[in-house]
Amino acid sequence: MRLVIRNLAAVLAAVLIAALLDAYVSERAAVWWLGFVLVVYALSETAYLARLHHWATLPRNRSLPAGYGPWRALIARLSRFVRQEVDAQGELASELARIHAAVDQLPDGLVVLDRYDHVLWANDAAESLHGIFGTRRPIHHFIRQPELANLLASNEPGSSIRVELPGRPGRIYELLLHRAQGDQKLLITRDVTERAKLDAMRSDFVANVSHEIRTPVTVIAGFAETLLTLELDAEQRRQYLESILAQSLTMQRLVDDLLTISSLESDTQALDDEPVDVPALLERLVDEARALSAGRHEISLAIDGPRRVLASPGELESAVRNLLTNAIRYTSDGGRIAVDWRVQDAEGRISVRDTGIGIAPEHLPRLAERFYRVDRGRSRATGGTGLGLAIVKRILARHQGHLRFDSAPGRGSTFVLCLPAARLIPDAATAAQPPVAARTAAPADDNTTASEGAPIDQRPSSTSRSEPTGA
Repeated sequence: MRLVIRNLAAVLAAVLIAALLDAYVSERAAVWWLGFVLVVYALSETAYLARLHHWATLPRNRSLPAGYGPWRALIARLSRFVRQEVDAQGELASELARIHAAVDQLPDGLVVLDRYDHVLWANDAAESLHGIFGTRRPIHHFIRQPELANLLASNEPGSSIRVELPGRPGRIYELLLHRAQGDQKLLITRDVTERAKLDAMRSDFVANVSHEIRTPVTVIAGFAETLLTLELDAEQRRQYLESILAQSLTMQRLVDDLLTISSLESDTQALDDEPVDVPALLERLVDEARALSAGRHEISLAIDGPRRVLASPGELESAVRNLLTNAIRYTSDGGRIAVDWRVQDAEGRISVRDTGIGIAPEHLPRLAERFYRVDRGRSRATGGTGLGLAIVKRILARHQGHLRFDSAPGRGSTFVLCLPAARLIPDAATAAQPPVAARTAAPADDNTTASEGAPIDQRPSSTSRSEPTGA
């Protein structure tokens, strides 16, 4: 309203002066006055409009011209609006910079594509993974996998592919495509190597369990069908029933081992630590091994370590029993098995050494895998499930220990359960006594495997042998 009043006052003043000139001077003077005022007003307005137009062509880099006369109030409001807009843009730029900085810290690669699959923006991870630089370049210039074209052409939301990137050997990446508003797309690159390994392990585990169960189930079903359909004498029926029982026991061992390893791998399974009498435990297990061997092997026990350790009695017994059972299974008749308990390199070590068939070097890296077998036929013939040393490995991990081994074909194998020094309980009453060899049925032959202090200790700490052992 003030602007209108000011403009009307200026017009009225010019008209009043023209009227005075007409009354006291002449009509011609009044006309010249009005003409002069109109020309000055038109020129000043034209000049100011030119300055406004000059500013409006590049408002971010030029200052708004100062207002005068009737323009002052309008320019003041426009100045406030410009300042608010500049402040809002500054805040928006700062927020966008913070978002970009946060997104650049993500391990996943993010790429925004336009409708023609050209790169609009990429975070640091995407630039590093795919070598992206600049914008408005086709994504195919950076990601050359043929599967990408099908992914980009797909209209399914959340579709993805798994690829190996040239600059990341041994890693598996998932390319996930999301459609944004309009015609833009968001391409996410995620490292799924560990997930792929877990998927493969899960698939292999299911396949292995199915394979292990299929054989005994087939045998049981075949013998049961024979018993139902054929007239057999008592001896034949007894043989078939014995085969059915043997196969059912194999399935029972497999189920028991699966339950055991599942229990050991459960995070909620607490470790029951208590003092364990190692010599008594080993003597009992060696007696069991001799009964299982039935005189086919020479089994010896030597003790040169503290009497007690802090451990779970059941788990430690299971670990040693697995190694002894494996040694008996894979050692020919007349072979020798030596069990030894001692402290070496600040570790408590229970070693089981045999003169069995041994293991070729190429199999050693995979011995920790469940169901892995060096010789599947021989393992099944001896009744192994392929889980024995996987159980041993987990037991040692729960006790903060590890398993060392040394083996070669025809030279036998040595497996050593290593317990940390923190689990050894010193026996003050016997600390000063000389080493005692306990219950030695036959001396261990140094030619059967590598000596205790050489290849075993030189070899890095390894995981357990999952088969050919496999109790």
